[in-house]
Amino acid sequence: MMLSDYKEIRDMVSKFADSEVGPIAADIDKNGEIPSSLVAKLGENGFLGSYIPEEYGGAGMDYTAYSIIVEEISRACGSTGVLVSAHTSLCVYPILAFGNEDQKKQYLPKLATGEHIGCFCLSEPNAGSDAGSLTTFAEDKGDYYEITGTKNFITNGKEANIAIVFAKTTKTPNHKGISAFIVETDSEGFEVMKLEDKLGIKGSSTAQIALDKVRVPKENLLGTYEKGFRVAMGTLDGGRIGIASQALGIAEAAFRYAKKYSTERIQFGKPLSDLQAIQFMLADMSTKIAASRLLIWEASRLKDEGASYSLASAQAKLFAAESAMWVTTKAIQVCGGNGYTREYPVERYFRDAKITEIYEGTSEVQRIVIAANELKNIQ
Repeated sequence: MMLSDYKEIRDMVSKFADSEVGPIAADIDKNGEIPSSLVAKLGENGFLGSYIPEEYGGAGMDYTAYSIIVEEISRACGSTGVLVSAHTSLCVYPILAFGNEDQKKQYLPKLATGEHIGCFCLSEPNAGSDAGSLTTFAEDKGDYYEITGTKNFITNGKEANIAIVFAKTTKTPNHKGISAFIVETDSEGFEVMKLEDKLGIKGSSTAQIALDKVRVPKENLLGTYEKGFRVAMGTLDGGRIGIASQALGIAEAAFRYAKKYSTERIQFGKPLSDLQAIQFMLADMSTKIAASRLLIWEASRLKDEGASYSLASAQAKLFAAESAMWVTTKAIQVCGGNGYTREYPVERYFRDAKITEIYEGTSEVQRIVIAANELKNIQ
């Protein structure tokens, strides 16, 4: 795609975000739910199937375009941004990258339109960053697998029709023996146990899911038998670009609000923006946002070109997430006491930003990934 194509996509998504998402973002946060009518519009506009090839009903864009979509939607509403990100990068991507032709034809068209929403079931009550210690087990029953276990912190867990589920097919103390499965959530024994009451992204459902002898056809094995850890890690590498884009969008929203507020708020007979202390905060906010965007573009470019991007995606997520937390904190500072109240949106941006330092790999995990990549490339 050309630079002009990306600009056109950004303009289109920005207009949609400003007209359809932004006006109801506060209500989404307050009510703890994204309206189904908005999800339908996301699908109608191709935002849920951005890089799904046209032959499977998608928009046929690339990963860079997808990252722009997540950024702009997240700028309007962090909750809606992560619905798009988790659906696209954590459910669509592994089917597209590791699925066979029959699986792609069966599942991608409905995921592309939003008729079906997807989720990713890796984490468990005792297996977060240490994914290799999961205990969910898939027993071979001949014509099908029978999956039993509990999954934690599942984004889109309440709405999802399709789940990418990771389970041991051989009981091992590490990541070996993990297989990946495409599971339809209306299967008997698949149950949403509870919804988490969170600090931020309150409109996005985060569920604990129980699987009690859920029957999964043999043909729903995703990728190679007992190579599910590769599916999980490959998926998360790309997912980190989506979360980095979410963080960037939230930071951009906070910066724009703080900048505007500083020019309108009069103190000591002049706008706050005339004060050097405020100017320095705005300058640092602008710089962190610009650097985040460049890191995300680089990671997206590498992925689109088929090059190694694990290091770049970890760097993008680490920097963008920590920058979003810093920017939203300073946005509250610029707005003073007003920024600490629910009447002003910066406190929502602050609450929404925090999770980007945690999910799809904490900042500490990103540093481990970055260091491991650098240390194996010593000249």
